Amino acid sequence: MPHNDPADNRPTSDTPSERRSPINQAKAERGPEPGMALALSGGGYRAMLFHLGTLWRLYDAGLLKELQRISSVSGGSITAGQLALQWHKLSFVPGNLRQDFEPLVVNPIRALARHTLDVKSVLAGIFLPGTIGEKIAKAYRKHLYGDATLQSLPDTPRFVINATNVQSGVLWRFSKPFMGDYRVGLIEKPTLSLATAIAASSAFPPILSPLVIEVDPASFGPPEPGVDLNHPPFNRRIVLSDGGVYDNLGLETIWKRYQTILVSDAGAKIADEGKPSEDWAFHSLRVLDLIDNQVRSLRKRQLIGSYVDGLRTGAYWSIRGDITHYGGSAEEYPPARTLELAATPTRLEAMPDERQERLINWGYAIADASLRKNFMPELPSGALPYPKRKV
Repeated sequence: MPHNDPADNRPTSDTPSERRSPINQAKAERGPEPGMALALSGGGYRAMLFHLGTLWRLYDAGLLKELQRISSVSGGSITAGQLALQWHKLSFVPGNLRQDFEPLVVNPIRALARHTLDVKSVLAGIFLPGTIGEKIAKAYRKHLYGDATLQSLPDTPRFVINATNVQSGVLWRFSKPFMGDYRVGLIEKPTLSLATAIAASSAFPPILSPLVIEVDPASFGPPEPGVDLNHPPFNRRIVLSDGGVYDNLGLETIWKRYQTILVSDAGAKIADEGKPSEDWAFHSLRVLDLIDNQVRSLRKRQLIGSYVDGLRTGAYWSIRGDITHYGGSAEEYPPARTLELAATPTRLEAMPDERQERLINWGYAIADASLRKNFMPELPSGALPYPKRKV
């Protein structure tokens, strides 16, 4: 991975007590364990809907129920949160997909995508009491998650919602067993609202970032070796930004643990600019885009290299991908149409049903092609969720 993170050499177990175990340290040194995990990247509503297509394909392929962990950032966390809340209601019978997965997971997310959240939240945060991040969390609570907390998540698979701790400079994880990072420490069995966790994960800088969480320093467990920031202000007022700032694929928390890695990448490709802005505001945004693009490229390069070298199994697919590389048809999935979808702005902006269905179809199609080419060649091809719409 592109970050020189001391956590790379730390135990990879799921609970704080297990992470301190010498046995687990030995397991970590032996390499990844058997199991399959999924990473859902960021990208606003574009990612949220593209990943619905990914999940749809995994469901009717019988793979969704086999996942041990689902790690997400930003727009991917919106989709992951709804899946997590409805997990116990799903039958995971492919023939029942239209009866449970579509009404419980797909339709509520599509309903959210008909509402613009970012501009409204910015204006409310400026002119009304409360921060922009709090307004985003309130909107998520209203449209999707209600009063659910991190304790509402299933035990299995493990859902990990990732944000970036602006103070410590590392990944902050939200999950059912704990939230925290390796420098500040861990809070076991957190009762934070799910809407707040996902608002932190999707706090796109600079407009929606940061989201601040006030915590009781006494709620942190005993510091593990290497925890160097378990003191005020770091353990009292947590300042968080979008998870994609640190890990825009959501890859890190599954890479360290599992042998089989599936990655759904809905990130936008940075556009060429012959005359980039030179004023400080827009020039800074351009530089941020360059950094994001570089981090994504490095993580993707190592992931693909691990497949080629046999260190990991699995599959990667991208909203910017060329389906012909996986044996698909350019006539059925014209590059001009799919690249137009990939260029959908990274916004929480209301989206017409036509584009929603095209994004879901494209997520399904490119996931299907990559899975059959790289992971399960025996898998029969699937049918698009919205066949009349195509891409």
